[in-house]
Formats: sequence, structure tokens, C-alpha cells
Amino acid sequence: MYIRRVTRKNKDGTTVAYLQLAHNEWDPKAKYAKAKVIYSFGREDEVDRAVLERLAKSISRFLSPEQAWEVEKLTGEASDDFQFQSCKHLGGVWLLDQLWRQLGLGEILHSLFASRHHQISLERLIFAMVANRALHPSSKLAMEEWVEKDVYIPHLPQVASHQLYRAMDELLAVQPELERQVFHAVADLLNLEVDLIYFDTTSSYFEVDPSETPEGESLRKQGFSKDKRPDLVQIVIGLAVTREGIPIRAWVWPGNTMDMTVIKQVKQDLIGWKLGRVISVMDRGFSSEENLRILQQAGGHYIVGEKMRSGKAAVEEALSRRGRYHEVDENLHIKEIIVGDGEARQRYVLVYNPSEAERQRKERETLLESLKEELEGLRQLPNEAHHKATCRLRSHPSYGKYLRQLKDGTLRIDKQAVRDAEKYDGKYLIRTSDDTLSAEDVAIGYKQLVDIEQAFRTLKSTLELRPMYHRLEDRIRAHVLLSWLALLFVRIVEIRTHESWPNVRDECERLMLGHFSSKNGDLYQRTELTAKQAQLFAALGLEPPPKILGIHPRA
Repeated sequence: MYIRRVTRKNKDGTTVAYLQLAHNEWDPKAKYAKAKVIYSFGREDEVDRAVLERLAKSISRFLSPEQAWEVEKLTGEASDDFQFQSCKHLGGVWLLDQLWRQLGLGEILHSLFASRHHQISLERLIFAMVANRALHPSSKLAMEEWVEKDVYIPHLPQVASHQLYRAMDELLAVQPELERQVFHAVADLLNLEVDLIYFDTTSSYFEVDPSETPEGESLRKQGFSKDKRPDLVQIVIGLAVTREGIPIRAWVWPGNTMDMTVIKQVKQDLIGWKLGRVISVMDRGFSSEENLRILQQAGGHYIVGEKMRSGKAAVEEALSRRGRYHEVDENLHIKEIIVGDGEARQRYVLVYNPSEAERQRKERETLLESLKEELEGLRQLPNEAHHKATCRLRSHPSYGKYLRQLKDGTLRIDKQAVRDAEKYDGKYLIRTSDDTLSAEDVAIGYKQLVDIEQAFRTLKSTLELRPMYHRLEDRIRAHVLLSWLALLFVRIVEIRTHESWPNVRDECERLMLGHFSSKNGDLYQRTELTAKQAQLFAALGLEPPPKILGIHPRA
């Protein structure tokens, strides 16, 4: 349907134009489309222009904002006298929000909070905190200004810090069901393989004097700090990830928790998800016999690192077993070893990395050269200084293991200790309970533990998990839960785009939303998409934001 203009020439030579509302109909006899007049507006020079404008406006109600704005420009209603009011970051939040919806997180949270009634959507508050952690980590108080002035979050123009804290409390109340539903939603969408589950722990500290922590504190404790901050109280965080590097669950324990003591809870929690046959992959810190028995419950299996200097008879026998290495890759040579029979049977895979062995050899040579200089310097010292220097070298974490003391107190390099150290260069020992996996799969599976280490680095650096400033236990747990959700989205983006999250974030954050105003109303329009931004949205299977996000005419 369209408005057409037809002309007629009068006898006096003048031309008259008429305006008609018409549409084309196919004429089967003529074999072409003919115009059918629906309504005639009359002579062009006599048509009431206001009638056409009212018609155009009524039609524009059913158009997109961009098309409606073009109509207003044609009718003269849209003024070009715009003022540029403000600019907000759009691309990063839009990407996360679209992915949030694609994974069904909005629906999950709406169903979990169906019985809770708040003036503002809890789902939007939780999304805002997750997006903040991924894009611009800050305190909840600082988020007030971030949401209002710096970033465009759909359906959340502003927020107050007390609303965010309330949302954290509500989130923690539904944590078990949320974790289960999020995992299954992600597993279905990404077709995750959950036969191998990687688990490890880390610690995260608080900027508070340990002497100022109140008595009865159950979570913030001093313990072994993996952040090299033993002077501060901390918590222990556990993380389980798939072989693709997707974090499927996080745990929080008191800061003095030992790694050996958490496996039972982790196993029971994952059994509750009914994952089927799961092989747990863990580092040497979890390889106690009791933990290995727990990991085999409910048909499970394990791949764990074994301490080569543990003194266990089975380990000593495995290391002394002769045989050739099978070269899997340039820096991955493996040798399968079976120790014992029947119920006492244990399967090991000894891995050798030539490149790592060479690096360790050179480091030790440099260390021994430095140690020789230290020993030479001892001879020049007087008795009292000599005694202190001797004690210092004996207790040194690097030098001490290569020293032996003669009966007269003289220190010498222990050549046997050097030879013993050479035997372990570039090697690590893996133990597994699964006989169906090849030795190569066992070695590669264990090597992928680097993914969980990368996840911890992302949590602590990119997402700025540490240091924490929360005091209440529930808020601490909720903070970790929000960080886990942010990490989940970061890893999905990295896997789909094959780009690091900082690169994706920085590129998308260049997509801005401008607010323009005129006497007729307000217009919200994004900047033009770059080729890289369009490529990232396409790789994620997401729609980029429309050019015009909103038009608000003034009454």
C-alpha cells in the first residue's frame, strides 16, 4: 500500500496532480499487477496537509523507533536542534544481558523469587552486581553512581546500596537450587562434557588486622595463605570446573581449613546433582587414601597427583620401575606403571617433560654456584659471625637441602642430595582408579588442571575478588557467589570468541549510548558498530543493540 501521485493535462496546457491511496493487485488476464485506488485525497494543491500528517503519525505507532523517527523528520515534527546530554557505556552490559537471557538466568531467578515481593526486581539487582564484577569491579556504594551515570542497564535506571545488600541476602537463601539450575541450564546450552571434573582450592584475604576480628568469628581465620599474605585473615574457596574450563560450582570454608578435609563435602554435593560417571581430577594436596576412597563412591573415579617424595612404598616402587617413555608430544613423555595385584593394585602414570627438566637443571646449577660463593665467604668470617652465617645457610629454604655439616661444623655441598634431585627433574607422578582411560588421556586430563588455575587468576585479578571488605558471613558467601556467576559468563565468552575477556570487554565497552534532547523529546542512540564488535556478537550468537534504543516525545 502506498500514496501515488497522478497527473492530468488540461486543454489549456496546464497540468493538475492528484494524490491517491492505492495498492497493487495482480491481474491474471493481463499477467501483471495493476494499481487499485482505495481512497482519493483530491488535487495536490488543495489537499489538507494536516490530514496526511495525522495519517503518518497513526501509522508510525506500529513502526520501529528508527522508522518512526524518520516519519517525524519527514513531517517536520522532529527537530534537528538536538543537544547532546550524556553518554553511557552500552556494549559490555548489553552483551552480558543478552547472554544472561540466553542462558535463562532471568527466568530462573524470577521463579526462585516468585514468592518475594520487592519494589525493584531482585533479578535486575543481581544481574547488575554480576555485570559490575565482570566489567568494573567496585563496592556496592560505588555501584549507585556507576548504574546511574556510567552504564546503561536495561530496566534498571538507578539503584541504592541497601537494595543491593538486600538482594545479596535473598540470593544466598536460594543458593543451592540456583547452583543446580544454573549448572543444568549451562550444560544443556553448551553441551558440556562432565565426565572430568577438576577441583582445587585457593584463599582470599581481608584488609583487616587479625587482632581486630571479633571473638567467635567462624569464617575469617588465619591459615595457609596462597596469596602470600599470612598476616591477614582469609577464607578458603573451592572451585569445580569442567574440562572446557566452565566453573560449575564454588564453595566457601573458614580460612584455616585444610585441603584434605573438604573432599567429602565436595563429593556429596556433586553426587546430589546426579552427574553420572564422574572422574575427579585433583592436585597432590588432596591425595590422601581416605580422600581417594571418598572419590570412588557412587561409581566415581579419580586422577590425582602423587607426591614423589612422600616415602610411600608404592610410590618408591613406581619411580624405580624401569621402562621406556612413550612420546605423546614434544614435551609430554609418559610411562604407565602398575604396582601390586588384586585389591592392592595401583595404576600410575609417570610423566616427563624434557623442557621443564632442562629449566630445573639450569636453575639448580645457578643455585649451586651461588651456594659455593656463600660457602667461600664463610671462611673469611670471625667465629661468632661464622656461626650465625652457618645457621642461616642451614635453614635457608633453597640452600639448606643441598648442604651437609661435617663433624667439625664445616658445611659442604651434599652431592648425594644433588643426584637425588636430578632424578625428579621434569617429572610428575599421576595416580588413577580408572582402567578404561588410556595413559595418554590420564596425562592430558591431569595437565588440564591449568584451567582451574587460570580460573582462580581471573577471579582474583580480572574480577577483583580480593581483598574483601565484607564483615558479615552471609555477605562474604554472597560475594563469592556473585563472583562465581561473573566467572561463569567470562569463561563462556572466552570459549565462544577465542578471545581473552579483557580484550572482549574493552572492545565492547567502546560501544556507547548517547542521550540527545530537543524541544520535542529525547532520543537514545548508540554509536556505530565496529567490525570487531559485530564479529564478537556474532560469535556469541547474540543480537547487538539496535541503533535507536528509545524515543520519548514530550507531551
